[in-house]
This record gives sequence, structure tokens and C-alpha cells, in this order.
Amino acid sequence: MSDNQQTVWLKNPLAVFVDNEGSANGGLVIEAGKIVEIVAGGQMPTRKIDQTFDAGSHVILPGLINTHHHFYQTLTRAHRDAINKELFDWLTALYPVWAKAVNRDSFRLATRLALTELLMSGCTTVSDHHYLYPAGIEDAMDIQADEAGRIGMRMTLNRGSMNLSKKDGGLPPDSVVQDMDEILADCERVIGAFHDPGEGSMLQVALAPCSPFSVTTQLMKETAELAKKCNCRLHTHLGETHDEDAFCLEKFSCRPVDYLEENGWLNERTWLAHGIHFDDGEIERLGSHGVGVCHCPTSNMVLASGQCRTLDLEKAGAPVGLGVDGSASNDNSNLMEGVRHALMINRLTYGAAAVTHKDVLRWATEGSARCLGRSDIGKIEIGYQADLAMFTLEELRFSGAGDPLAALVLCGAHRADRVMIGGQWKVIDGNPVGVDVARLRAEHGQAAREFAGALS
Repeated sequence: MSDNQQTVWLKNPLAVFVDNEGSANGGLVIEAGKIVEIVAGGQMPTRKIDQTFDAGSHVILPGLINTHHHFYQTLTRAHRDAINKELFDWLTALYPVWAKAVNRDSFRLATRLALTELLMSGCTTVSDHHYLYPAGIEDAMDIQADEAGRIGMRMTLNRGSMNLSKKDGGLPPDSVVQDMDEILADCERVIGAFHDPGEGSMLQVALAPCSPFSVTTQLMKETAELAKKCNCRLHTHLGETHDEDAFCLEKFSCRPVDYLEENGWLNERTWLAHGIHFDDGEIERLGSHGVGVCHCPTSNMVLASGQCRTLDLEKAGAPVGLGVDGSASNDNSNLMEGVRHALMINRLTYGAAAVTHKDVLRWATEGSARCLGRSDIGKIEIGYQADLAMFTLEELRFSGAGDPLAALVLCGAHRADRVMIGGQWKVIDGNPVGVDVARLRAEHGQAAREFAGALS
């Protein structure tokens, strides 16, 4: 019998993040990659158990789901030319750097490192918005699919795009954009090769033009039509800065949400990165159409972009998820840290009593799953995939903590002790299974140094 076919009892955890708090104190039973039983405190499982794992030192969360990232940016963390800048100046500084030095080898290592970081922070499903296509990495989605498969993480491949460069009045250099026909042809190829909409899927595809200031209106429209035809998701940056508002008003004579609607994006297939600068009416429109928003608290604070109106969006009906955003504006790929940042910035927005640790944990799990259009992950519930992140409270930072779930957020948990994906252990004792972390650190660090050297 394979490990995945065995029935495993995660016995008597410290706490479990479930809708009915305390109802899972006896633990969880896993079989064939799914949660098949939730055991009440003091009770025994009703089915025959093949393996028992004593979870008495662990707090169990649904696997965290990261809904916005830029893996390649791990190569330019804390870059001297980009620190202490807001978004447009930050992009202007970094686009030439990325254009000259992103290649197949560095891109693969950047992807591997970001996936590993996310996994170690408790992520089980990731979504990377890749839109940068210098010569030589036209098959970027294939590389990312391969790396996700090697580590064993679920992934939404965002086939991003840019076709509006500096010569056209956009921000990116000419060398990293593609022709619209080339983009759309590869989008269809990637969907055909990797998009699995079924339950328990390990790979799905979203179509993801970068932003209003790097793609043409025609590409936005054609992408929306293709996504509808192929039944896949849509993703883009929107509402991140006031500069974007000004750009849309100047170029399109409308605000960003109007731009979405005019191009066929205002629907339940769409989720947006950042979503900060929406007025009341726009929030109502987004909610009524089921458009999701990925809140990126760390990046928003680093770039001083503003504060996402998360509670207002949820009240209007918009799914709210969490993302770390690119490692050059966050400078790490740790979603558990992002959960804590979400609590802090949203309490500044709404008040200490209005946003709880449960709210931000929900955004990072169930809310993120809704953004990705998935109903098989993001919750601890019978029938859901056995994607779990397990944390201990044994570090000094947790000493004296009362509520175990609140302690993860308030005391600053940042590294999972155990991670399970589809019933398989992917992190054991804090270490990713099958990954030589020291070697990865050395190889990625060398690639980043070569990256910097290529520019000198």
C-alpha cells in the first residue's frame, strides 16, 4: 500500500483552524489525499488507522495559498537602485536590470527558490504572475510547471504578458515585451499543456496581462475572450497606485475599473493584485460581479502604495485573498509573515477590534482559494484536499502565549514545522523534502551575483 493510500490520523493537535472552533481537537484523518474525518476532542476515529502522527505540539492550518508573486524578482532583493522608491520609480529602476540579466538558468533557480521559501512558510498552493519574456525564456511556463512538479506544490501558472513598451508610451523596455499574436498563441498552448480544472488539480492556468500601463487595450480584450473560451481565470495588477489612476485617465479617459469593464474583465473569473485605490462605487461594482482581490500588505507598505479596503470589498461580495507580491518589493517569499502584516495594516485601517487573527488566516486560505476559483482547497473540511500547514509554538517568541491560533499571527510565526500536500509530507521538521536548501542558497546566490555582474 502506498503512503497516499494509507489512513493517517493527525492526533490531538494543540488547535485546528476550522469553522467550528474546538470541533477538531481530536485531530484529522487523512486518506487518499483528502480529509476524510474530523475528530472531536476525546474521541477516536471511526475508521481503521494505518499510521498515527502525534500532533500534540502542533497548530494545524489549511495550507496557505499565495495568490500573487513574481518569482524572478528573488534575484534583485534590496537592490540598491530600487530601495526607498514608490512603484513607478521602482519599476523604472528595475526593468532595465531584469531585461539584461534574466535567463533560463537564473529564472529556473529563482522559481525553485521562491517555491521552496513559500513551502517552508506553510504554502501549499502558489500563483506566480510572470509577464517578463526576454529572449531565451519563451517557455517560462514550462519551466515553472516543471519546478512545481519537482517540489510537489499546487500551482496556478499565470501566463502573463506585456506588449506596450517604452517606444509605445509604456514602462517596460522593448526587449521584454512580445507581439500580441505571439502572446495569444502561447496562451492557448499553455492552457492546452497544463490547465487541469478538475478536483485536486496540481496545475491550472490563468491569463495575466501585466497592467494597464504595459499592455494594449486590444490585448486585454482578446485575453478576456480567450479565458472565457477556455474556462480559465484572469489576473492583472489594478488599483495599486494613484499614478495608475492618472495613467488610465490620460490614456483611456476612464478610471481602472471602467477600463476593466470596457474590456470584458468585470466578471467572476477575474482576480486583481493589490486593489487599493477603489472608491465606494467601484468596490460595489467589483463585489457585485464577484471580482476577487489579492491583498499584498507587505509590498503595499514597502512601496507606500496605500491600504487595501479589505473589509469593504468582502462586504460588497468580492473574494479577498493574500499574496506576498514580488520579492523585490517584499524582499522575501513568506506568506505566514504576510498574514501578520495583513493584521497590522488592516487594524490601522479599520481598528483593533474590527480585524482578527481569524480574518487574516481566512484570507490566506479560503479567501485565496476563492480568488483562484477553487473549492477543493483552503479549508479543513471533510472532502477537501489534505493540504495542511502545521506550526509548533516552541520558539522563544511564543513563550507565554495563551491562544495558539492567535499566537501564530500575533507572535510572528514564519516557518512551518510540517507541511502536507494531498496527503503527502512535503516539509518535515522544518525542512523541505527532497530539497538541499544549502545548495539552493549557494546556487541562487551565485546566479544573483552573476546577474549583478552582467550589469556592471
